[in-house]
Amino acid sequence: MKDGYKIVSRMIGSHNLSAEDRANEDFYATSPEAAEWLIKIEDLNENIWECACGEGHLSKVFVREGFKVMSTDLIDRGYGKGGVDFLKLHQPYAGDIVTNPPYKLAEEFLKKAMELIYDGNKVCLFLKIQWLEGKARKELFKKYPPKTIWVSSSRIKCGTNGNFSKSSSMMALAWFVWEKGYTGDTVVKWFN
Repeated sequence: MKDGYKIVSRMIGSHNLSAEDRANEDFYATSPEAAEWLIKIEDLNENIWECACGEGHLSKVFVREGFKVMSTDLIDRGYGKGGVDFLKLHQPYAGDIVTNPPYKLAEEFLKKAMELIYDGNKVCLFLKIQWLEGKARKELFKKYPPKTIWVSSSRIKCGTNGNFSKSSSMMALAWFVWEKGYTGDTVVKWFN
């Protein structure tokens, strides 16, 4: 029964997994494919801050494509600058903030990113589609309406603790894109 529960929990993206089944520090590395697609579907600023860079899976794509990338993370995983608590920073940033934040802190990451960027710049968060749910998030979306939600139709993988061989593609993920100052309706589109 326990194995059946694990399978169903993974399918629905449940947080009720045991400690050995969860990633350390909520580290689910994003396939570089997600960054490759974002470059194709969004007009990004030449300056990108990847503030939960992990092992650099997204950052490396942006660097390869000619963007000026600042890569930081709270945990030092050997890429970028470790020991940087994004949620405690106050210095404005003149560029776009693009990341796959720790899911349990996604709301805080959004609020902090919107505080730090200038009007016209973007925040792009790679999140489970179910992040749309909830009464509290409804209020958050009223305050910060996403400009576009790009749904991945091919289910891009996230690697538990950076290991893609143990990952599955059962989660439906999307790029949630905010543009500071945008007040219109949210548009939902699909990619890949």
